[in-house]
Amino acid sequence: MRTRIQNMKKSISIKSKVENINKIEKLIDEISEDAGINSEVYGKILIATIEAVNNSIVHGNKENEEKLVEVDFYVNDDFLRIFIKDEGPGFNFYDVPDPTTPENVENIHGRGVYLMKHLADDVIFHGKGNQVEIKFNLK
Repeated sequence: MRTRIQNMKKSISIKSKVENINKIEKLIDEISEDAGINSEVYGKILIATIEAVNNSIVHGNKENEEKLVEVDFYVNDDFLRIFIKDEGPGFNFYDVPDPTTPENVENIHGRGVYLMKHLADDVIFHGKGNQVEIKFNLK
């Protein structure tokens, strides 16, 4: 049985180096343990969040170590919301190719967003596309 939690917020800022993704993984591990998140949901959270952070580092901030990626986690009994924000110019999130269509199977673009949308209960891009909110229902 899952431990009852009030509200939990944890935040982290990382420099735009792919190696820093392990800091995000560690924080997800801590949050999942503290919130009593089951292993199936944990796996979805881990993969979707890592995809979003990787997109922010590589595509948003172009691996410029002077730019930060900020990640905020909000947890309560019902859901986990994760906000990932980079300092890049954003992108047109309405025009992401579907990597499952025959014409895009060889295209590497769009796979991360596709995974995020299929693993999370909700994915919302904010502003100019340099901030994404990922929501997971915990009940």
